[in-house]
Amino acid sequence: MQEKEAERVVEALRTRGVMARVARPAAFRFGVRIPLGDGREALWDVDGAAGLEAQIMANGVLVGFVPHIEGSEDFDEAQTVEAIAAARYP
Repeated sequence: MQEKEAERVVEALRTRGVMARVARPAAFRFGVRIPLGDGREALWDVDGAAGLEAQIMANGVLVGFVPHIEGSEDFDEAQTVEAIAAARYP
């Protein structure tokens, strides 16, 4: 995900009531960070792989994941927003 795209996705999620921030896991890498309210957070699309998936982290440790969403490598921004907003976390 590019920086501007991540910013637009975050803004669209916020308008839907989802607490989201741009994630910056490394230089020139961007994604979406969603706090889950129980000490965990979902990091969407921060690994640079094609398609949409999330890592669930707690205190910097991987504790779960949302697997690759089939067909998401071809999603536009609206579909990406919808997928993240509708996600259920383990």
